[in-house]
Amino acid sequence: MSKAEAKEATIRQLYTELNKHCGSAEYDKALKAANKIIALDSSEWKAAKCKLVCLIQNGKFEEVLKFLDRGTSIPDTTFEKAYSEYRLNRAEDAFRTIQAVAGSAGASVEQWAGLAPNLKELLAQVLYRLERYDECFELYRSIIKNTHDDYDDERRTNMSAVAANRCIVAGANGDQTQLPEDSYELAYNAGCALAGRQQYGEAERKLRTSEKMCREALEEDGASEEDIIDEITIIKVQLAYCLQMQGRVKEASALYADALRHKTNDAALTAVVSNNLVVINRDQNVFDSRKKMKVATSEQAEQKLTSRQRKTIAFNNCLLAYFASPAECGLLASRLAVAHPELEFQSLLIRVAQLARDKKYREAIELLESYAQKLPRERTVELLQVRFAIVQLQLVAGNRRAAIETLEALGDARYRPGVVSALVTLHLGLDNKQAASEILKSAVDWYKRQKGGISDADLSDMWRQAASFHLRGGEPATAAKSLEELLRTHPNDMKLLAQLVIAYAQFDPAKAQQASKRLPALETLTTVSEIDALEATNWMMIAKAVRRKQPLPGGGASGGGARGTGADQSPGAGTPAEQRRQKRKKRKGKLPKNYDASAQPDPERWLPRYERTGYRKKRDRRVKEVIKGSQGTASGQADQYDMSKVYNQAKQSPATPGAGGSGQHEQTAAAAAATRQLPRKNQHKKKKGKH
Repeated sequence: MSKAEAKEATIRQLYTELNKHCGSAEYDKALKAANKIIALDSSEWKAAKCKLVCLIQNGKFEEVLKFLDRGTSIPDTTFEKAYSEYRLNRAEDAFRTIQAVAGSAGASVEQWAGLAPNLKELLAQVLYRLERYDECFELYRSIIKNTHDDYDDERRTNMSAVAANRCIVAGANGDQTQLPEDSYELAYNAGCALAGRQQYGEAERKLRTSEKMCREALEEDGASEEDIIDEITIIKVQLAYCLQMQGRVKEASALYADALRHKTNDAALTAVVSNNLVVINRDQNVFDSRKKMKVATSEQAEQKLTSRQRKTIAFNNCLLAYFASPAECGLLASRLAVAHPELEFQSLLIRVAQLARDKKYREAIELLESYAQKLPRERTVELLQVRFAIVQLQLVAGNRRAAIETLEALGDARYRPGVVSALVTLHLGLDNKQAASEILKSAVDWYKRQKGGISDADLSDMWRQAASFHLRGGEPATAAKSLEELLRTHPNDMKLLAQLVIAYAQFDPAKAQQASKRLPALETLTTVSEIDALEATNWMMIAKAVRRKQPLPGGGASGGGARGTGADQSPGAGTPAEQRRQKRKKRKGKLPKNYDASAQPDPERWLPRYERTGYRKKRDRRVKEVIKGSQGTASGQADQYDMSKVYNQAKQSPATPGAGGSGQHEQTAAAAAATRQLPRKNQHKKKKGKH
């Protein structure tokens, strides 16, 4: 056998071995067989293709790219190269690789139509990773329309995930596309879309439905409880976010804690949970928040987070440093501005707040002014925010005049209602009523010169305040201008017209007379019945005055006669109810049973009992009396109540011990002992009675 025949036989044998290992998913052994074939013949592109597949299956994406860079005889390696770049988180490189195959494609679905099906699927994943959701959504729609196989459910799930992210980016005005919800993944994505549109109540209900469907589906498939919890955790985290946005912080914290306790392998999910718990903690429990923020900002988590999530976590990290580490706060704010230029102003405000907390107001104001100088005039909203921040710092520092100068330097923005109100308040705080009046005058004149672009409804409150201020300040002519502007938009407001008449009357009676003709007549405002009702009510007068009030003359005659007589009631006598009140006799007062009309009444009968002469004050048992002498008596009374001395004095002899004295003493002691025992017996009986 020649060398060529032997080589061919060896290659044939290696291919058999390669096919066997690939069929049994033994990719390490298959890779060795493929390397042997390539070593024997480098032009064997099928073996090279198998080598690429084995490397990808083993997750060795860097080796795939190195092998392709050395050059191979494989006809087309676009998919393998783009997929390896995608798995290495190099989405931009993967997109350029696919775009190179499509030529000038990469701009629309029509131009991507010529790509192979596997490249279309990969391109959709790449666009999703690049957060180009609109293009990704249209591409998925085209793939689902033109492809029918066993992976249709996965494509629909991916498409609903893209739609949910479109809603999250767009906010409340997100896409309203309705997608099917016949699986728990689709229901979960529908809930995320509702949360993106800020419909948190509806999102909560949808997510709870998804959780129930997930458990039922996995239990039917025979999944373990650990696997079910793994799949449900992400649903619960999204549910916790909806609860948090509804203000139900305790419920959200419990769900977040359960997610961390489960220790999921999803780094992005752990980062989101940690960040949200830091937000709930705010300036409390700072040590725990710093530990969680380290997890949220880890490199492993950042690779799987979207740009929006990374930006939010970075901003929250700066806010946490403001409370926890002032020295680190400025450095993190500077990094935030570099990594996310759209958050430059927010990072500046964090640095300014840090300086203000240290009472370095001048440095903070200089920092804001230098930033304002770099801003173009087109960014008017941001310029106003900077100026208002400067005013806030000046007021905190106690410099009202500097704050007034800053507000007056805003140009036409100084005539905005809020700025006018602030200026008037500051001038009045400095007791400068003339300056406050001038501010309101100039604002009124400026708005009168404006022809369009200003909502009159938004200025009504300012016109009213200006008119009231000038009327109180003795400037009726200026107040009349404001009232005229108000009447132009509210012509039927009679209160405004009345105020205008009052203002005119102070400087132009003719105008006041002319304007008063537009006021409604007095007869149209009230009726006779309303006057009668007001006079009849007793909230304006005391009860006696109401009873004394005479009926109006001219009352009609009653059909009935007076009780007890047959005479008719005279005109003007009032209603039957009033007649009954007038005829009612006064009832006599009741007298005591043993009342004697001839006896002289007690002259002190109207005095309180404690002021009468025979009143004896009762002893208050709650007040403890001071014990004086033996047996609670004073020392001077001791002899009076000593029975032995009384007995001896009766005999008129010196006190000597005897049977009588001893017996009397014993009897007294026994009586005292019996007296002391009585409460105890009563108490014992009460206790026994209770049992």
